[in-house]
Amino acid sequence: MARLSIGILGLTELLVSAAVHLLFGFYIFSTAVASDLSQALTDCFRPNVLNLATGDPDEGSKLQAAALDGSPTPLPQPPIVLVHGIFGFGKGKLGGLSYFAGAEKKDDHVLVPDLGSLTSIHDRARELFYYLKGGQVDYGEEHSRNFGHAQLGKIYERGHHPSWDEHHPVHFVGHSAGVQVARVLQQMLAEKVPPFPPSSSSSSSTSLNQTCSLLQAFSGYDTSEDWVLSITSLSGAINGTIRTYYDGMRPGNGRTMKSICLLQLCRIGVTLFDWFDIAWLKNYYNFGFDHFEMGWRKTGVSGLAELLLGNTGPFATGDWILPDLTIEGSIKLNSGLRTFPNTFYFSYATKRTRKIFGLTVPSTILGVHPLLFLRVLQMCRWRFPRNASLPYKGYRDEDWEDNDGALNTISMTHPRLPVEHPSLLVVDDSTCLPLQPGIWYYKIIEADHIFFILHRERAGAQFDLMYDGIFQRCRKHMFRSRTPALRSESSQLLPQNFQTTQVGG
Repeated sequence: MARLSIGILGLTELLVSAAVHLLFGFYIFSTAVASDLSQALTDCFRPNVLNLATGDPDEGSKLQAAALDGSPTPLPQPPIVLVHGIFGFGKGKLGGLSYFAGAEKKDDHVLVPDLGSLTSIHDRARELFYYLKGGQVDYGEEHSRNFGHAQLGKIYERGHHPSWDEHHPVHFVGHSAGVQVARVLQQMLAEKVPPFPPSSSSSSSTSLNQTCSLLQAFSGYDTSEDWVLSITSLSGAINGTIRTYYDGMRPGNGRTMKSICLLQLCRIGVTLFDWFDIAWLKNYYNFGFDHFEMGWRKTGVSGLAELLLGNTGPFATGDWILPDLTIEGSIKLNSGLRTFPNTFYFSYATKRTRKIFGLTVPSTILGVHPLLFLRVLQMCRWRFPRNASLPYKGYRDEDWEDNDGALNTISMTHPRLPVEHPSLLVVDDSTCLPLQPGIWYYKIIEADHIFFILHRERAGAQFDLMYDGIFQRCRKHMFRSRTPALRSESSQLLPQNFQTTQVGG
């Protein structure tokens, strides 16, 4: 009887979670469509005005004025690249809707790439490189063979920052899983060849986050870690999250899903979306699995059956984003990632919890988005299953109770697992200046996971304070005043007075 009650309760929670997520997804989609229709009607009835300007008028006028008065043309500032998280989208998707709620308009040189919303961290990092540099996305021969998808993907006729190199670096600002994409890409840039021969084993025995797969050089480019000037993490999934287990990943495993869970419903929906392969719909929003070629023209009805049964596709091989977001998956991913001595790091960790009589509870009811409130409450009370292997030595449930409804606060501050990287808690921004590279500065702020994206009105003045602070820091406090360290030394350098320590050791 007790098992039946628990089963009914679990099924009810699943149905409620599925309904809330579907309603929120429909709300976002319908908002984008309504905005596009409104804009189309406005343009239809607006008087035609001759506009010969192309590109950024402010930038053009500045360059033209500089040419006329004989002054030297100012060097362009490093672009700030906003990298979206899971289920996110970049500029050009969902019509005029902005994932970062219009924050990209706060600076003259901001890029918002559209990467696979559910593809693995590895694949998204490869896509981000070619988005900036240009060319056809190359996912890597070994990785593509192991995970059963095409090696080549989308073609960028011209990169959005084709001059990208160590003399023309970029700032990355990543929300949620976006920060791990930036970190993995920087590690790829730093590595010329894999440190050890790639595994030749099949996909069934090859880990998604196998270090050698990540450390593949970009053919034809002499890259280095100094192509990245700074990485800013906004509610970043740096050390994984227990939310993945509530959604359906198996604790202690971190790679496979439970038979009945929210992620299984997601898997079925995404599979059908890609199989029907409706061009206009995928141009509007895309999960990013085109390189798996799951469309009906390629697979047919029998292929759809194999996909739905979980025998083929990204969910079968594990080459999608959720395994990277488990604690176990993040540890494997982080084991191959370094904090570099010439790069600036800053992190905003969010939380919507507090302690009352020793218990962790949601800090507010009305201040948490309806999509996240149930998860905030659940994550406060998480206990790792006794029959599952703990993710790391020294793991304690109470360390992972504070959360923002999607990620645990302990995960967002700085890289901790499997080795803790140099870090410094920031209470007042002015006290940490001048910033030093090679250190993860972090702040803990009261907000849920989507407080600073999608809906600017929710955050109000805090939205402007947050992004103004990020952009000002990039422009005024994150720059290199000396020649970058030799690449052979860079992997060993750490700021003085800081040490890395083994977690739980």
